Amino acid sequence: MSIKGNAVYAQSGGVTSVINASAYGVIKAAMEADFIENIYAGLYGINGILEDKLIDIARESKEAIEGLRYTPSAAFGSCRKKLPSLEENRADFERIIEVFKAHNIRYFFYNGGNDSMDTAYKISQVSKELGYEVISIGVPKTVDNDLPITDNTPGYGSVAKYNAVAIREGSFDVESMHRDSTKVFVLESMGRHAGWIVGATGLAATSEKDGPHLILFPERDFDQSDFLAKVDETVAKIGYCVVAVSEGVHREDGSFLADSGLKDSFGHAQLGGAGAAVSDIISRELRLKVHTAILDYCQRSGRHIASKTDVQQAIACGEKAVSLASEGKNGYMPVIFRESNSPYTWAINEAPIFEVANREKEVPDDYIREDGYHITDLFREYATPLIEGEDYPPYKNGLPQYVRLKKALIPPKTK
Repeated sequence: MSIKGNAVYAQSGGVTSVINASAYGVIKAAMEADFIENIYAGLYGINGILEDKLIDIARESKEAIEGLRYTPSAAFGSCRKKLPSLEENRADFERIIEVFKAHNIRYFFYNGGNDSMDTAYKISQVSKELGYEVISIGVPKTVDNDLPITDNTPGYGSVAKYNAVAIREGSFDVESMHRDSTKVFVLESMGRHAGWIVGATGLAATSEKDGPHLILFPERDFDQSDFLAKVDETVAKIGYCVVAVSEGVHREDGSFLADSGLKDSFGHAQLGGAGAAVSDIISRELRLKVHTAILDYCQRSGRHIASKTDVQQAIACGEKAVSLASEGKNGYMPVIFRESNSPYTWAINEAPIFEVANREKEVPDDYIREDGYHITDLFREYATPLIEGEDYPPYKNGLPQYVRLKKALIPPKTK
């Protein structure tokens, strides 16, 4: 029998165009669950819990809650904060449990990626040790698609679609202008260690002229001489070359082409500029006119062109999270299971969070062409269903209508 009490949902890590669809799934299911009395949200992720700043979801309008499924980014505010272990900093965990106790919170839903699942797992374990029972459930999210166990991750299908569309349209531009103008177009995609996003650009190439002609994966060392020979060969053959670059492209010694020397709050190297670095090499060594684009935040918040499959899976993962909570599945996360490729069918299963936290799933070798510069049919078979279908947001005056929440806080009960 489920414990009756309140629930708190929070968002963490880099945002996606469908993370709020997962929030919608959690909230709608929680409102219908007889074991959850009130549902709150942490303001800026785990920070809101540490600071006793909890959003009262009951004070949001029905229209605002419905609008979450169409709205990109993190409506409740996200964070990049990784909790240390209990041995390293017991105070943070004692504080979290103090806030949970004060507000009778018995259910915690944390929506994020690798590092966020680490937090969800730690809370699932620490709550037992500190003597206050809390069911902690991870809700998967990341554009990087690098969470293990799950077939794919909510957020990936839409960013893959965005990148594939962007490079297809950019390729048509270069094709029409290359005679007297740009010979090489370089597009930079996100992806630190896993090339799922940059690989998705390959879906746009259905003929010899279609870009990308070359893809630079973080799973492959960057060989400058070999790469330049490929660019030169492509320009000589069709007149221009379109290159897709992952931000995580690195040299043989492991150094990133675009390492700024800075670290983010999770301790990862701050990247950005791999596309510019590659463009500079091409321009300097081959004396060709190069144009560079970086999709950056636009790719992960491009809700106007989200994949319908992605939206449906994001909502389903949110709903499943509440179902797992009802079963007392502390320390679990919903995962997507692929039942069939043709026709594409899927289901939502479950996995222990400890099998997901702090682990990364890279693109398999057989998904990358033998020469390392493009995708194989296996990648195409895997990713194509994930970008299919459209789920357009409502439009007004030519622009998508997104919601902003009131984010009214409940009175704090701790100091």
